Amino acid sequence: MSRAALPTGAKHRLMTEMKALQKEKWINFEDDQSNLLKWRFALMVINSDSAFNGGYFRAEMIFTDEYPYQPPKFRFLIPIMHPNIYPDGQLCISILHKPGADETSGEDASERWSPLQGAESVLRSVLLLLDDPEIGSAANVDASVMYRDHRAEYNGKARATVEQSKKDIPAHFEMPTSFEPAPPPKAENDDDFWAESDEDFDFGGSDTGDDDGDQEMEDFEEGGNEEEEQDGSEDDDDDDRTHA
Repeated sequence: MSRAALPTGAKHRLMTEMKALQKEKWINFEDDQSNLLKWRFALMVINSDSAFNGGYFRAEMIFTDEYPYQPPKFRFLIPIMHPNIYPDGQLCISILHKPGADETSGEDASERWSPLQGAESVLRSVLLLLDDPEIGSAANVDASVMYRDHRAEYNGKARATVEQSKKDIPAHFEMPTSFEPAPPPKAENDDDFWAESDEDFDFGGSDTGDDDGDQEMEDFEEGGNEEEEQDGSEDDDDDDRTHA
């Protein structure tokens, strides 16, 4: 379906979500995004504690014109040995299941899709699932058993998948090493500012030396004493006039 044929609500929602995701460092959209209902991109895993650290995993997400009232479909475009990933790359994950509680699976409505969810919440859930599989609801039983009983072998296959995925990194794309924002640049000449001598600053004090300052204080005090003596003499004269 073309952009023009999309319902206005779905079109606006998908364009807004894609624009926001294009600013994220953990996702890289492919150049051709002419079909708003079919996204092609790569998810990147930058987590030193993850078995899939360094992975560049191509994937696609397909929406319907009923979005966001119905969930999108997601699948990886590279084979990944994982308890919750089917051989065709689709995932067994609650957030992609249709809205409403499911008595058969025991999933609560809050675990499943709702219009309050979005593409970003799906993709973040996928990244979390890569590192923390749900082996109780396996899509790949062999991978689930290997993860549970032979973790070293599982991690080895994960690392092999990561190396395979790196072949899909575009030639001019720079793989991020961290998702943390870069620190702000250091202010220029900051050290020189604090290294300047106190003599270079004028905080409103006298420019004269200490001796001149002491002399001014003495002159001020003497002037004050003379005024007090003069006021005292005037009071005595007033008293004499009164008695007279």
